[in-house]
Amino acid sequence: MTSPLTSPTSDGRWTPRLWGTLLVLCAAMFLDALDVSMVGVALPSIGADLGLSTSALQWIVSGYILGYGGLLLLGGRAADLLGRRQVFLVALGVFALASLLGGLVDSGPLLIASRFIKGLSAAFTAPAGLSIITTTFPEGPLRNRALAIYTTCGATGYSMGLVFSGLLTEASWRLTMLLPAPIALIALFVGLKLLPRSERERGRGGYDIPGAVLGTTSMLLLVFTVVEAPEVGWGSARTVLSFAAVAVLLAAFVAVERRSPSPLIRLGVLRSGPQVRAQLGALTFVGSYIGFQFLVTLYMQQLLGWSALHTALAFLPAGALVALSATKVGAVIDRFGTARLMVLGFALMVTGYVLFLRIDLDPVYAAVILPTMLLVGSGFALTFPSFNVQATNGVDEHEQGMVSGLLNTSVQVGGAIFLAVVTAVVTANAPERGNASPQAVLDSYRPGLVVVTLIALAGLLITLTGLRTRRERPSVVVAKSTPKETERVTVRD
Repeated sequence: MTSPLTSPTSDGRWTPRLWGTLLVLCAAMFLDALDVSMVGVALPSIGADLGLSTSALQWIVSGYILGYGGLLLLGGRAADLLGRRQVFLVALGVFALASLLGGLVDSGPLLIASRFIKGLSAAFTAPAGLSIITTTFPEGPLRNRALAIYTTCGATGYSMGLVFSGLLTEASWRLTMLLPAPIALIALFVGLKLLPRSERERGRGGYDIPGAVLGTTSMLLLVFTVVEAPEVGWGSARTVLSFAAVAVLLAAFVAVERRSPSPLIRLGVLRSGPQVRAQLGALTFVGSYIGFQFLVTLYMQQLLGWSALHTALAFLPAGALVALSATKVGAVIDRFGTARLMVLGFALMVTGYVLFLRIDLDPVYAAVILPTMLLVGSGFALTFPSFNVQATNGVDEHEQGMVSGLLNTSVQVGGAIFLAVVTAVVTANAPERGNASPQAVLDSYRPGLVVVTLIALAGLLITLTGLRTRRERPSVVVAKSTPKETERVTVRD
């Protein structure tokens, strides 16, 4: 239920309190993305300081992904059942404390544990924050604008995290861990004042404990298996048995959800074509980009010899383009619809990836790298907000947390799975140590870039199917004679 203090006015203008509410939610999304990107550049310094092996360093990244991707379904449903405001604020406080712990520990296992706790808390703040937006802003132009700002804050956080990490790591890697803590605490205190209170969901069959256990366990095991597969081998008995166990758990989860009076995921949601396209689109879109960012970082630092800061600045044009488009994308969605923008965004991404295949050991930045970053940034600006709008439109208020958790799960699992696939392809084509010339290493990266391009192409083909159905124009909010109520009118072609 939306508080009248945070509702848009009858003419659609946003009050200062509404802006403040959105900024608090954007801060949490910014921190989630910032934390993911900052740690990568700091890993060599962390390993040298704490004496960690390469496999242990991997778990500093993977621990966060495991907690985040594994518990998103539970986090989304908890927001609906326990109250979105309560879940968001408690999880944000845990995130701040875990950030403080991560910057102070002197032990690798404790650092990995703090990263897992941060991922766990993000699994609750992300769906709760998104569902607060979708229940505060009415479906249509107002929500589209809010979601565009919200999602581009995440992309901006990811880009700025690379820059901040390059700067802070020069002083100490601990600063990269500590930076989110004060920002999270400020957002927490402001959120206590501004976030609207929401009623807990009652009378809907209680809690789906079996579904929560099965869903959470299957997601945790899936992410763990994918993260570990490149290390232990995709064809190893351990990996095969783990995937088989995931399949069994997911089958049991589906069976439980079909019979539960209050399911963790109402499976009927997935009968919607637009919903499925949004989920699969997000999975392939983020999966392709994470794989691309991983390979580009290796290429720039290991082959070209660029510093961490230099590499971060190379990504900056894409992030800046996304940030500058934040307040404009909502209007573009209103005019052209999510289906068309998703197709256009994927087309731009595929074009950028194909262009990057031209790289060599002496690249011309203005001819290859910069155009690629601008194409990728443009695709990100158009596509990612469209996923969020399409996934949450037409969904009842009491299921917004569920759908938000499902979308964020697609994002995280897609990133984990496809990054592991790209890594496996590059590893399979890597030259022997004695023959590891720069050209041979570059040649081993190209198959990975081809896989990245094919993943994005698959997403393009999926979203193209949305253009074959009759497009429904976005909802329009029309003011009634009384300023306290608005009427949603859906116009169909």
